[in-house]
Amino acid sequence: MEVALSHRPSAAAPPSSRRALWRRPGFAPGLLIGALALLLALPVLVVLGSVLRPAGEVWRHLATTVLPDYVANSLILMLGVGIGTLLIGVGTAWLTTLCRFPGRRLFEWALLLPMAMPAYLIAYTYTGLLDYAGPVQTLLRDWTGWSYGDYWFPAIRSLPGAMLMLSLVLYPYVYLLARAAFLSQSVAVLEVGRTLGQGPWGTFWRVALPLARPAIVAGVTLALMETLADYGTVQYFGVATFSTGIFRVWLGQDEPVAAAQLAALLLVFVLTLILIERGSRRRARYHHSGQRHQPIRRYPLRGWAAFGALLVCLLPLLLGFLVPAGQLAVWSWSRAATGFDARFLSLTLNSLGLAGAAALLALVVALILAYAQRLVPTPLVRSSARLAGMGYAVPGAVIAIGVMLPLAWLDNALDGWMRSTFGLSTGLLFSGTLFALLFAYLARFLSVALQTVESGLTRIRPAMDEAARSLGQRPAQVLWRVHVPLLRGSLLTALLLVFVDVIKELPATLALRPFNFDTLAVRAYELASDERLADAGPAALTIVLAGLVPVVLLSRSIARSRHVQSI
Repeated sequence: MEVALSHRPSAAAPPSSRRALWRRPGFAPGLLIGALALLLALPVLVVLGSVLRPAGEVWRHLATTVLPDYVANSLILMLGVGIGTLLIGVGTAWLTTLCRFPGRRLFEWALLLPMAMPAYLIAYTYTGLLDYAGPVQTLLRDWTGWSYGDYWFPAIRSLPGAMLMLSLVLYPYVYLLARAAFLSQSVAVLEVGRTLGQGPWGTFWRVALPLARPAIVAGVTLALMETLADYGTVQYFGVATFSTGIFRVWLGQDEPVAAAQLAALLLVFVLTLILIERGSRRRARYHHSGQRHQPIRRYPLRGWAAFGALLVCLLPLLLGFLVPAGQLAVWSWSRAATGFDARFLSLTLNSLGLAGAAALLALVVALILAYAQRLVPTPLVRSSARLAGMGYAVPGAVIAIGVMLPLAWLDNALDGWMRSTFGLSTGLLFSGTLFALLFAYLARFLSVALQTVESGLTRIRPAMDEAARSLGQRPAQVLWRVHVPLLRGSLLTALLLVFVDVIKELPATLALRPFNFDTLAVRAYELASDERLADAGPAALTIVLAGLVPVVLLSRSIARSRHVQSI
């Protein structure tokens, strides 16, 4: 007994020991970075924590009525988009990388243009073109003399229509990663396939495709996560998915807890996709060896083969960008006198202001997190940076739920305290304000800026830090005077990427924007919902033009990635 008592005081560390722990190099910065990461991950943690609450009557009603439809439609939509993006992305990547045919150089960068077209905008344009009152069916009736009911025409507002729309704008994710994988493959490995008697198809199927499998899986996973995050397309087409269900329960039935539980179930789908993608990379053990510096020798295509390759590359570009962009331009021209008015200017300024503020905020936070990892490369700091960047994989509707619940609680608690203490009501200081919207953007798009800044920092040799520190510069001075000038290109790229992502974001903006505060995306959505598609043209075209900026950056990056020559 005496021995046990003698050991009791040692269970708690003495004050000197605690001070030593606090002064340990990297401990205090690690705690600060960890606190920042927890704050940024709060929306996701709040949604995940909602599953611990007891299921209410609304949730039981959802589970027995519409939840099976949400699950089934989401799975079918993911299957269709996965197949569509896989076929289009991999096929076009192979043709533009390892084949020679007319127009190949143009398609190398032009196939990325559909990335500038948000899915909900392409849904609006094809509805205007293919609906009963659209020009296609009107022309068909004029030619044939048919009337309503005399002919069958595929319904664009349907689940297959949503699959097609999403596939046309999301295949560049697969194309981009698959083409990068094909470009990085060893020429010697491909030559071995030729010497063993394999033709172009055999070399592609047995050699190039297995080597590129991890990159292809990553591209399809990104496309599927964007599919789960989509709200504008499925809502406009009347397809019941998790995203539409979350908004219906939250805004329509005023049940935020049930909406959060529905969002948590959607997160299970997203996390499953992430685990599948990472598991695929972990199991892959393909190594690129050989003469990587040699230029790729392209297969020449002639005759019908060249025409087929041209058609395969032209159709996604035509349907995914040129046709909808042309329709938006026609609508904008027809509304030039009334569409570009003071209201449009206000919407543009709102969008630019929000996007600019969110991009600057994300850039500053990303720079802090990335530089902290360079200064204090401890597991705590690295894990905190990964935690802070997890929001990009989460749909905007889920982020909106995760932001609104804690901020509404904070507003109510603060208002109750002020009423009981001073007899004053503070109202909504956080929820329903631009603060909530900017916080949602930061949690959603920080990863875009963080990855870009981290990539730029890895190219700066640590010796430059050491040289600056030996001259008496503090870490903050080294960052400002050494790293920031060298990172100018990476910082500008990060700023532009977040800027454009915020301009295109619809679900979070729709749910969290202040009263009587609209953006271009919200205005286009509202006009399209009222079937005023032509009136939505100016706002939609402006969003597309803004989205062209990162596409141009990506195209230039790919063009510089490797010099190739034809045989």
